[in-house]
Amino acid sequence: MHVSPSHDDQKWMRSALVMASKGDGLTAPNPSVGCVIVADNGLIGRGVTASGGRPHAETEALADAGQAANGATAYVTLEPCAHTGKTPPCAQALIDAGISRVVIGLTDPDERVSGQGIAMLEASGIAVTSGVLASDIRRQLSGYLKLRQHGRPYVTVKIASSQDGRIALKDGTSQWITGANARRYVHELRSRHDVIMTGMGTVRADNPMLNCRLEGVTHHPLRVVMTSDAGLDPKSRIAQSAKDIPTLCITGQDADQPTSPTDHIDGVSVTAVARDTDGRPDIMNALSVLAKQGMTSVLVEAGGILLASLMRKGLVDRLIWIKAPMVIGGDGIAAIDALDLTSLDKARGFEAVHQQMVGKDMVEIFERKA
Repeated sequence: MHVSPSHDDQKWMRSALVMASKGDGLTAPNPSVGCVIVADNGLIGRGVTASGGRPHAETEALADAGQAANGATAYVTLEPCAHTGKTPPCAQALIDAGISRVVIGLTDPDERVSGQGIAMLEASGIAVTSGVLASDIRRQLSGYLKLRQHGRPYVTVKIASSQDGRIALKDGTSQWITGANARRYVHELRSRHDVIMTGMGTVRADNPMLNCRLEGVTHHPLRVVMTSDAGLDPKSRIAQSAKDIPTLCITGQDADQPTSPTDHIDGVSVTAVARDTDGRPDIMNALSVLAKQGMTSVLVEAGGILLASLMRKGLVDRLIWIKAPMVIGGDGIAAIDALDLTSLDKARGFEAVHQQMVGKDMVEIFERKA
């Protein structure tokens, strides 16, 4: 039985969404789902998908609520699973707990669920309401949805530049264009992604760590370096920290060469993919490699060549542009390399979805137009 949303449904689904966001970057390949249990318009239980993807949010929230869950309403950001995997179905757990109503944000596109969780609940006499805060939840679950529906991770490009789109002076000097608050914002971004991707040019020019330097954060995303030759310097900061932070070099593979060369750096793995027409590792093939590993979200922090490749192939889903209050001029290094456009109709279109000041810098977030 479907029940229309009540006045308070958005309020409680918002609480479930806040719970879901706590697991961003920690649950791949499973989605980070939030669940709250409500009785008499009061919160009695809450849960989020645990690190590694299990236990699921519903079972965590039910355990938190205990016997009080009987007759209560459950708010869950994604349709409860209906299949038995490593754990029993969450839909069945809600039924067994005596939940009387379930409010759902999104239907799960996983073919093992996809409406079957809702059907299971309704067959047991539980009232179901769906589609509450769907657009907000779709954004939070963008990586999971992209992987399920398109077979690749969701790609976010982060650019930190001057107002005129320059990421460095002509001699390569770039530290620091943006301020300390903006850099902290970037570390928070990293913590919410499965992968941080860069190119070998950035590694050689900036010698970055590409980790999460936030107090209390012990999780580091997989670091991926796109390189034509796998020539990662053993003395680089990425190589030196590879024993502690997962690191992958994706290199180009020649037709007559079954594997790519590697410096055999301890902790660094190397995967070879076909080269594109420019002789570099094909970016779509690289994303496919990450998808097979269950990675759902990629944050790209790289130079203009890699960003241009992503742009040309229409693989940038979200663009986060941090602009400092300065102008460098035309002799500075551009954020994105030449796209070789012959008409404005071929330019990549984005829609502005958010804007905020972070310290003295402006953060603008754009999403690709459908």
